Amino acid sequence: MSKLHFKDIDVTNELNVRNIKLKSGQEKFIETVDECLNEANAHREWHPVAIYLDEEMIGFAMYGSFGPNKETWIDRIMIDENYQGKGYGKTAMKKLIDIVSKEYGVNVIYLSIIDENKTAYRLYESIGFECMNERDPDNGELLFKYTVNESK
Repeated sequence: MSKLHFKDIDVTNELNVRNIKLKSGQEKFIETVDECLNEANAHREWHPVAIYLDEEMIGFAMYGSFGPNKETWIDRIMIDENYQGKGYGKTAMKKLIDIVSKEYGVNVIYLSIIDENKTAYRLYESIGFECMNERDPDNGELLFKYTVNESK
């Protein structure tokens, strides 16, 4: 059975993570890996990671926690075009929720999406994220909130 896991980005995998490709048309929904890594370098609160299936890199994600209230975000996640449609995005999100909630000691996690990204909307709702019917004041994206079930 294959195992999905995450690795920090370093000199051994940075070039490969920068070469992750999305399906045509998806690039309008998310920043490029280069933009994400630049943002993570400028704001150390961000934690970029590569997503692996066994030893094969299949995607990228970035999460972070900010301010005195520890507002915590899974801000970016992308699965390479060759691995989409196989459930890896959903599995990766569930694992990230677990990692992020434990790492930061929080039970609420946020994310935002562009309205037109209906696939992401359905995916996040199926996992348990709730649309807050609010928009990010910086970019106008729809805000979602996930409350960790503490009885796990």
